[in-house]
Amino acid sequence: MTSKMPNLLLLGIDSLRRDHMSGYGYHRLTTPHIDQYSQGGVLFEQHFSPSIPTTPGYASMLTGMDCFGTDVVALRHGGPVGDHVKMLSELLEENGYNTTCIGFTGNPSARGFQKYIDFEGWGPDETGRSPKADNLNRVAIPEMKRLKEEGKPFFLFLRHMDPHSPYLPPKPFERMFYDGNECDPDNHSLDELYDFKPFADYFSSWFPEGCTDSKYIDAQYDGAIAYMDAGIQSIFTALESLGIEDETLVVITSDHGETLNEHDCYYDHHGLYETNLRIPLILRFPGKLPAGKRVSSSSQIKDVMPTIVELLGVPCEIPFDGRSLIPLVKGEERVPESEMYITECTWMRKHGWRTPEWKLIVALEPDLHFKPPVELYNLVRDPEELHNLIDEEPEVAAHLMSRLNAHIAKREQETGRENPIYTNLNWHGLGCGPFKTSQQAFDSMHIGSPRTARSLQTKEKEAEPVAEAEGEPAEVEADTTC
Repeated sequence: MTSKMPNLLLLGIDSLRRDHMSGYGYHRLTTPHIDQYSQGGVLFEQHFSPSIPTTPGYASMLTGMDCFGTDVVALRHGGPVGDHVKMLSELLEENGYNTTCIGFTGNPSARGFQKYIDFEGWGPDETGRSPKADNLNRVAIPEMKRLKEEGKPFFLFLRHMDPHSPYLPPKPFERMFYDGNECDPDNHSLDELYDFKPFADYFSSWFPEGCTDSKYIDAQYDGAIAYMDAGIQSIFTALESLGIEDETLVVITSDHGETLNEHDCYYDHHGLYETNLRIPLILRFPGKLPAGKRVSSSSQIKDVMPTIVELLGVPCEIPFDGRSLIPLVKGEERVPESEMYITECTWMRKHGWRTPEWKLIVALEPDLHFKPPVELYNLVRDPEELHNLIDEEPEVAAHLMSRLNAHIAKREQETGRENPIYTNLNWHGLGCGPFKTSQQAFDSMHIGSPRTARSLQTKEKEAEPVAEAEGEPAEVEADTTC
């Protein structure tokens, strides 16, 4: 180790669900390089992102606060993350770090970096595929070398986009996990998706023409992860060749998971189902963390920053909502935080309460999928969350609702601010307030292309929906009844 402070390399992999990683038990070998790398560090088996999607997820990760602490619950968060919280990038800069953010320019949760670098992480190239990891490596590895040559400790944040739709991994990864006819006319597994007006144009923009098989699209997601995993190995190799592996804390995690052709949410990350809440967390820091350790206790995304601060040895007086995970790594006893308040504000506005056995989901306004206003699932007996028990277990639902309301009251009192899920009424960007019916939501929300999907996560347009190029649909089409 050198006398300077350690470096931090944080790989924030967008839309990566941990149950599709081979290191977490997935039956397909999707992440062999990450699996091997994790053997030199600590893997957290039960890590969660309670507030989805991207903007609140990263706000929590990079501040150590929950959604009450950040006031961020919506993808289209209005304005910046509040000055009442300090970003990890800001804290590290105060302590002499160089900071660079790659692939997250314009999002309010990316505040405070000294340098921002972009790469093409969305649409296809001239081959019709999207080599996102290669595009990232072309800018990330030279930047890592520059930061090393500067001689100061650095924080390099990489936002990998491969598991985020559109899933377009280059050859041979696009057929690595599929050997069938994706255009079989007798396969109808995508029929309902094509009938879903809000997303149908977007999927048609990157699905193969005539595609009928959902298993093919699922395999594209897995292929994108496998392709990214191979690309990430180049990052690990560069770190080693620069001779700084032993002085660098590497964090591998995600902002949220992904729903494939499940729960009628169709290849996106909305819905408070386990597919979106369960994410990976791997820490590696030679000499500071044990090798080959797996932690079974539950952890949350708000615990990431306190853990990083402790491992780096950075002076910090911030009263985090999250807690350092180092005691769990050491096998020390601590009171578990096994229940959690969950929120989503992407294409629907909902919140809920999750325990190891039960999950309650409550809609705060009618949603575009015409789902019931309250959902209750037993996660032990029904891990895929297919059987809504709200009519069969009213006492359980009432108990969970009381826990939810008590938590909200407690956090509102502690922060002196109203629950942000109640105040973010323009989360959809339409300026019409909460939807009154599911039909209104269905008719109002629309995404047409990868370009508009990208625009939803930046602040290019604050006050109005982003219009697409001539001949393409608008990102959000407002219902005239708004």
